[in-house]
This record gives sequence, C-alpha cells and structure tokens, in this order.
Amino acid sequence: MSSPTRRELSSLYQLTTARFRLFFREPEAIFWIFIFPILMVVGLGMAFRNRPPEVLPVAATTPQLTAMLAQDHGLSATTLDDAAGTHALATGRILVLAVDTNGSVTYRYDDTNPDARNARLLADDAVQQAAGRKPALSAQNQYIHEAGARYIDFVVPGLLGMNLMGSAMWGMGFAIVEARQKKLLKRMIASPMPRWQYLASFLLSRIFILVIEVGFFLGFARVTFGIPFRGPIWQLVLVCVLTSLAFSALALLVASRARTMEAASGLMNLTMMPMWILSGIFFSASRFPAIIQPLVHALPLTAAIDAMRGNMLQGMGLNQLLLPVLTLVFWFVAPFAIAMKIFRWK
Repeated sequence: MSSPTRRELSSLYQLTTARFRLFFREPEAIFWIFIFPILMVVGLGMAFRNRPPEVLPVAATTPQLTAMLAQDHGLSATTLDDAAGTHALATGRILVLAVDTNGSVTYRYDDTNPDARNARLLADDAVQQAAGRKPALSAQNQYIHEAGARYIDFVVPGLLGMNLMGSAMWGMGFAIVEARQKKLLKRMIASPMPRWQYLASFLLSRIFILVIEVGFFLGFARVTFGIPFRGPIWQLVLVCVLTSLAFSALALLVASRARTMEAASGLMNLTMMPMWILSGIFFSASRFPAIIQPLVHALPLTAAIDAMRGNMLQGMGLNQLLLPVLTLVFWFVAPFAIAMKIFRWK
C-alpha cells in the first residue's frame, strides 16, 4: 500500500480543522461538553459533601427514657405520650418511639428505613449504657476522611466517561447525518479526497477536542474537590483517548446508514440507554444481578469507567487494567471497520 501523498494529507488536514471550527461555532455543544459536566460535579459535590453526623429525631413515652436517649449526641430525644408518638412516627417527625412497658423497652420504628434502623441501634445502646451495661471490650473510634473514599471521588470518573460518550456520539453522529441530509456527502464523493479521510477527520478532531474537554473537567474537579490522581497521568490520558476513539467509532457505525436526524437520534438513544443504566455512572455496576454481569462489563462505558476509577482512585497500572483497556480497543476497531464497509454516502 502506497504512503499518503502530500495532497492527500492536505485534504485530511483541511477536513480535520473544518470539524474543529464547526464544533466551536455551536454554543449548544460548548454547553453540553464543557459546562454541563461542571454543573453536575458542583451539584453532586455539594449534595454529598463531608458533613457532621446527622442528629436523628427520636421520642420516648417517659422522661426517664428520654433522659437515657439524650445521652447519645447522635439522637435528639423528646417526650411524647403513646398517641402523640404514634402520630409523630406516621408523619415522619421522629424515627423511633421508645415505649416503657413494665420495666422493659419496646422500640417502634419502620425497619425498611435505614435511618430508622440506625436510630434504633443508637437508642438501644444509650438505654443499655444508662441502665449500667458495661462493654465486654474496650473500644475507641478513629475517624478517617480520606480523598478517594468520598462519593464525589467515585462519581467524577463516571461523569467523565458519560461526557466522553455523549460528546462523541451526539457530536459526530448528528454531523454525519446532517451532511447526508443536505447532500454534502455526495459532493465529497465527487472530490479527489479519499473516502477514509472523511471518517478519519472526525476521529482526529475528537482527539484535539478531548485535550480541552478532559483537562478542563478534571482540572476543575481537582481544584474544587481535591479529586485524587493516584495512578500515572499518562495512563489516564491513554484511557481517555481510547474511550473517545471507541465511542467515536460507535458513532460512525450508528450514523453510517441513517438518513434522517430522527432516525439517528433514535439509534443513538437506543445505543446509549443501556450504558446510562448499567455502566455504573452514579452507583456501582456490581449492584446488578450476577447473571448479567458479563454483559455489563462488555459495554464500552463500563470498561471506560472501571479503568478511570482504577487509575484515579486505586492507582492501578495498565497491567491491572488490561481487560477494560482491551474492551475499549475492541469497541474502537470493530465498529470502525464495520462502518467503513457499510457507510452510505448518499
């Protein structure tokens, strides 16, 4: 196979820079790729910031029980009679009602409510301690608030993967279908440009935009919330590049035959919806049943998020992330090869 001529390289350069200019002329693209993920990080970071332990509201039917409960600083105890306490439970004003029943204590609470179960444990511990129970073993508490164990640390790689998927799928898919609708692809065929360069220009433009997109997002997360980077930075960059290439190739495949924007939108939503749900953006993908775990881990977004979390939070190297990296390589090579075969220019 002969090497590309200077003329061919010039056409690839012109196509790539044209894609780059068109991207920055779209204010909607700027918002969804740069501003929206920042707003998500700020909102989730504020919602799940480190806070003092929450004081749980409880009540007791006697002043003696109330005094016992009040010894635990994690409880806010009040005295209510049986009827008022039952009403307070039903309306959510308290989590637990401690009832004195002839020398013993009955706890009324909703066992399906995690806060109520926690309040019941604290309440019983306070009552038993006040009644003279002594612990069998001496115990101390040591509180650790380490970057990397917070929810915001967990969710940032998920948001980054979701953003890379969305920017590649929507940005490239719609651009190709729009050009097909406007008969621009037919004009491209008539030019001396090799066909592969048109598709390759989309991939190259994505890599240029990726530098700004990822750098801006991770830089903001680092400065604002102290997100850790425990693995080698160059390996994180490699994972981000592979993620962008994989979803770019998937976008080319989805848009290779679609003739209308409505059809492209439906196909892209159909492609991305399973990954939004299954790939563990906001919670661990391990929550899903074991029977579908092979499918979950075969998805490109799951592989991307697992690799990013492994690098950023656990300091894993590429040798430990071989499976998700190979998954991303597969999702780049296979869709791009198929798209080259079935791509419709007219």
